[in-house]
Amino acid sequence: MSDDQATGIEPFDAVDVIRAKRDGGAVAEAPLRWMIDAYTRGYVTDSQMAAFAMAVLLNGMERDEIRVMTDAMIASGERMSFAGLGKRTVDKHSTGGVGDKITLPLAPLVAAFGVAVPQLSGRGLGHTGGTLDKLEAIPGWRAALSNDEMFTQLRDVGAVICAAGSGLAPADKKLYALRDVTGTVEAIPLIASSIMSKKIAEGTDSLVLDVKFGSGAFMKDVDLARELARTMVALGTDSGVSTTALLTNMSTPLGLAIGNANEVREAVEVLAGGGPADIVELTVALAREMLTLAGQPDADVDAALRDGRAMDVWRAMVRAQDGDPDAPLPKPRETHTVFADAAGIVTRMDALPFGVAAWRLGAGRARPQDPVVHSAGVDLHAKPGDRVAVGQPLFTLSAEDGSRFARAIEALEGAWEIGAEAPASVPLVLERITA
Repeated sequence: MSDDQATGIEPFDAVDVIRAKRDGGAVAEAPLRWMIDAYTRGYVTDSQMAAFAMAVLLNGMERDEIRVMTDAMIASGERMSFAGLGKRTVDKHSTGGVGDKITLPLAPLVAAFGVAVPQLSGRGLGHTGGTLDKLEAIPGWRAALSNDEMFTQLRDVGAVICAAGSGLAPADKKLYALRDVTGTVEAIPLIASSIMSKKIAEGTDSLVLDVKFGSGAFMKDVDLARELARTMVALGTDSGVSTTALLTNMSTPLGLAIGNANEVREAVEVLAGGGPADIVELTVALAREMLTLAGQPDADVDAALRDGRAMDVWRAMVRAQDGDPDAPLPKPRETHTVFADAAGIVTRMDALPFGVAAWRLGAGRARPQDPVVHSAGVDLHAKPGDRVAVGQPLFTLSAEDGSRFARAIEALEGAWEIGAEAPASVPLVLERITA
């Protein structure tokens, strides 16, 4: 607290900060730091911060402004440290998509090489699934760990996937909720500072970002996704965290499973040396990126999937959080399969409608307080490029209540096509972005 604040006098005025950004100017460091702090304290009102967020959406921010805002958000709470761990730490963050269960096989795979993976994850909202929701399909597994439990698990097991504590970047939590109801979610400086304030506060040595584009991604446009990736890589670099990003395609669902329990099942298949080719490809690409940042560019990632080392870490990681890796996963009460009405090649499966369908079946939530149904979701039997015959299963919907099928099928109207020619091959990983 400054001397002015101690006497009840604020050193800056929110209206001046709003006007500066409204008129397209850059906000100086001191007033910008004050704005974030004063909002966290409740001095700056929601309406004032909403006006500022809209000005940022319309006029953008310079790199130094984004760095200052991110740093101010970090300073609003605690900052973790893994300095006494005796291992290099590396984390991964995905901007989210449909069928994106990559964290589940990735964390134990990287940890199999003696690197610590502190993966603070979140819950799903809308059509994008949450990593914690998926893992809670495992009987007994718990997301909430104390900092001491997290440190012990990183030391003994090497990987932890858990909920972020409320002490990390509380300014972000408050601003995130405001953005959601004021039409400012899409502002790249605000997205970047939101993600990176939490990741930098987490205290990891290095960070790999999986920034997605396409119909099932938060950023549909590849150029905007690239801008977001570059902004976040710059923020990490400026804060002393070695950061790189992969720009990855989310036009088609990842893998064959969309939901919670079924995505856990698919992740375990990958750890057992199998699984869908696209899940394996992205898991391996991100693992190589993470291990390169952790000083092991020549690590044989494929071997660790084949020989069971990654599976051993997975089982230990689940057990350390009171889960039973051998327990059966929840199964749905009702299923409904959709069959091909024409012969040919699947040319398109849009990710977004399949994500919405899984959400409507109960796999996601409309409000943060809503529960998820772990057994609900969609299982694909064919993907673009696959040849199908008339009457062959295309996908199966799962739910606890069969009355949910009609709205899920409604979401999938026009979401796939069967044609005569195979679609053009599109790379899953489009490019690598570094500082």
